[in-house]
Amino acid sequence: MHTYLRDPAAIYRLSFRMAREETDLSGLPPRAAGLALRLVHACGRPEIVQDLALSAGVVERAEAGLVGGAPVIADTRMTAEGIIGREAVCAIDDPPVAEAARAGGNTRAMAAMDALADRFGGAVIAVGNAPTALFRLLELVAAGAPLPLAVLGFPVGFVGAAESKAALIESGLPHVALRGRFGGSALAAAAVNALLYPSETAP
Repeated sequence: MHTYLRDPAAIYRLSFRMAREETDLSGLPPRAAGLALRLVHACGRPEIVQDLALSAGVVERAEAGLVGGAPVIADTRMTAEGIIGREAVCAIDDPPVAEAARAGGNTRAMAAMDALADRFGGAVIAVGNAPTALFRLLELVAAGAPLPLAVLGFPVGFVGAAESKAALIESGLPHVALRGRFGGSALAAAAVNALLYPSETAP
């Protein structure tokens, strides 16, 4: 038999306490500390904080918008399902999206962004899986799509992940992004949750 902590509340408290103790938050704006801790908690890697990029005022902007009912758009169902207490819009499984992707020779993630472009305005958009979704989002905004309230860029992988996040950072859009190849849907959802419930992770 193994000895291990079983109480959910105790596990939650200890996990965040360890994240606080092991994470260097000194280089972040004070309002971003809770967001950083939520991200560290989601992946168990305190060192990711050094790769976290935030545009000026994005945390305050996104928190206020979400309190006011700003919609959340997610690139994939995995990202959407990780968001707590707020339904995210996700089009990737819609049959017309799959058909459009096949017809255009593009990814479904790109076609999903096309399908939702008219809903970008004032939305918090969380991209946790597909670099092509983030690239397409940037193309659509550059072409005149409504401006999002904030873009949370956490694509993961070898092809296009680091490049798509670099493009987001350079775009001038309000953003939270994790530089490099590391990322994933769990981190994108964690970022949304941190902005929805800032008091839960405040250091």
